[in-house]
Amino acid sequence: MKLFVTGGAGFIGSNLVRHLLATSDDEVTVFDALTYAGNLANLTDVDADRRFRFVQGDITDRGAVAEAIAGHDAVIHLAAESHVDRSLLDPDVFVRTNCTGTNIVCDEAGRAGVQRFVHVSTDEVYGSIDVGGFAETDALTPSSPYSASKAGSDLIALSHHTSSGLPVVVTRSSNQFGPNQFPEKLIPYFVTTLLRGGNVPLYGDGLNVRDWLYVEDNCMAVDLVLRKGEPGQIYNIGGDNERTNREVTSAVLACLGLDDSRVEHVTDRPGHDRRYCIVTNKLSALGSSPGRDFEAALEDVVRWYVDHEDWWAPLLDRVRNR
Repeated sequence: MKLFVTGGAGFIGSNLVRHLLATSDDEVTVFDALTYAGNLANLTDVDADRRFRFVQGDITDRGAVAEAIAGHDAVIHLAAESHVDRSLLDPDVFVRTNCTGTNIVCDEAGRAGVQRFVHVSTDEVYGSIDVGGFAETDALTPSSPYSASKAGSDLIALSHHTSSGLPVVVTRSSNQFGPNQFPEKLIPYFVTTLLRGGNVPLYGDGLNVRDWLYVEDNCMAVDLVLRKGEPGQIYNIGGDNERTNREVTSAVLACLGLDDSRVEHVTDRPGHDRRYCIVTNKLSALGSSPGRDFEAALEDVVRWYVDHEDWWAPLLDRVRNR
């Protein structure tokens, strides 16, 4: 297939591109605006592959999307604004990129006659849950401009399936971690802060719970949904690695041989969801395999950041947290 990957220079996108090129004969076009989190350095190891092509462009630019998407068989749509703290500071760009941009990509994909369309989303659209886990049919109760804009983008993508037959499938993934993640997200932010001698800020009591998913496991699941998912359906993707933020912080400290004296407790952020959890039975029915153990994967990820200061150090002036 000829695959059109929006946001392919970002964290998840670049890992997905490497996975696709390594495990298939597909041709891959990356379409990315190279905003603060998009980074061509994420793709240097595939740049020489004859099946890879990069196009710089913004998903809110209809003309650019229409020109670049022509001739492709399938779309994997990852381009999005994705950081909760940024959405609290500048919500307008989240609505513009995640909602308007998704509508344009869907519309132009339909005009181009693509045969598969995977819209990549997040478990944060469901909101918080005290016990149990959210299934794909549960109501959406997002708590931040980020998650609300992603919920809107999910509905926009699915509406194109209903109204025009665009073969859309939606994935909703839990919190991800891995190499090449922009250093304002929790794990790389904590690792790079500690490596520079700083203390890490822990919101509130640190007992907010997330399910952690290694990025390569997510890439395999997205690839599976691309090839076997049923149009019009939603597939949750989880790591089965529930941890409190306090536990994640302690695990990062342990990987670096540090202790809790390097933790600074700070005021919780507004609307901070207490616990995310999703049910992944639909994905398992497609043939998905269990993901990596959190602690083992975390050790590899921390080591990657220790060994790649040349990658993350130039990005630090783009970090924007509350």
